[in-house]
Amino acid sequence: MMTLNEIENTCRNCKKCILWEGRTNSVPGEGSPRAEIMFIGEGPGKDEDAQGKPFVGAAGKFLNQIIESIGLKREDVFIANVVKCRPPNNRDPEPEEIQACWPYLEEQVRIIKPQLIITLGRHSMGRFLPGLKISEAHGKPKRYKGIDGGKQVYYPMYHPAVALYNGSYRKVLLEDASRIPKLLKKIKEENLNERS
Repeated sequence: MMTLNEIENTCRNCKKCILWEGRTNSVPGEGSPRAEIMFIGEGPGKDEDAQGKPFVGAAGKFLNQIIESIGLKREDVFIANVVKCRPPNNRDPEPEEIQACWPYLEEQVRIIKPQLIITLGRHSMGRFLPGLKISEAHGKPKRYKGIDGGKQVYYPMYHPAVALYNGSYRKVLLEDASRIPKLLKKIKEENLNERS
């Protein structure tokens, strides 16, 4: 098993898909290695590519507000993306790019072992929960197969960027987020019961 630092270093030199050609920095992810919650977005944007950190632009500022609204700080969670390099002009990541990056994300989930994975946007949700529509699935927890064959709890949410283009999504995202603390408590209780 790799460490988070090894994943970071490997991502910096990765040339598995064409996205490396346009990157300034790869954006492996950051946060607590013991995070109970992992937020997974789609791909880095311009600010993220410049700084090598996930969610640092306008959408990131809103994500910080979402995290704070549930009584946590950014350092308490782990934030990653489905692809680790910026797609040109912020286009959607292509299936082969998502596939090329998948082992890195898979390994991050394995190391961190989050109680809850929050997918941000339809590309992130589609990677873990195929065949769902985000307009129907957001805000509803799903138990589905996890990375190591067990069951993992996923919580689909809209990508924070949608709230920048359409203010009505802001309320939806904050409402979906407001259910996270109770959900996390329930997951922990269920996991304890399974062990006892």
